[in-house]
Amino acid sequence: MKELLQFSFVAFSAVLVVVDPFTAVPFFLALTGGDSPQRKREIARRAALVAGGVLAGFGVAGAVIFQLIGVTLAAFKIAGGSLLLLTATDMIRTKPPTTRITEGEVQDGAGRADVAVVPLAMPLLAGPGSIATVVVLMGRARAEHAYLAIPVLLSVGLVAALSYLVLAGASRVDRVLGRTGLNILERVAGLLLAAIAIQFIIDGLTEAMPEILRGV
Repeated sequence: MKELLQFSFVAFSAVLVVVDPFTAVPFFLALTGGDSPQRKREIARRAALVAGGVLAGFGVAGAVIFQLIGVTLAAFKIAGGSLLLLTATDMIRTKPPTTRITEGEVQDGAGRADVAVVPLAMPLLAGPGSIATVVVLMGRARAEHAYLAIPVLLSVGLVAALSYLVLAGASRVDRVLGRTGLNILERVAGLLLAAIAIQFIIDGLTEAMPEILRGV
């Protein structure tokens, strides 16, 4: 039970920090500025559902993807950790994380009739870093105990629900926290994400080292 609770906390914390719905608030407000409150809630709902579905899908299919392309979990941990570290660096500096979304993608999304799927759900919420985190967590769950996959999927669902609440109330969140408050949250999340990224890299190197040494 203790192991389950610890892993559940780690999984929820990791998914929440890397998805970071608060970072999406300024983008959401910019992309939905001319929409009614009801329309904004509908966009937030669909974005959260699509993002949750994408992350859960990649989490479940991660092992199959590894087998098809011949990539080990250790290699994916190193690659995912490196990507998360770049994202964390941008977050700490309160710069728009280009590993999640670029200015071109924002401009392209602004011209779309429906921004819920692109760019809000993907790549803003369910971007490469989020996908890599869920895949790594699911890989760790399969390697230890299969039932640990349950808290990973539950974490995805909870973070998707939280993302909906944050985006649906984006105007209120922006008014209460302001730009300074959002920057503080982003820096704290970036610091935590950097720690998670380094841990992924350390785990990946630790798992890969025996194979590397055997090949020398």
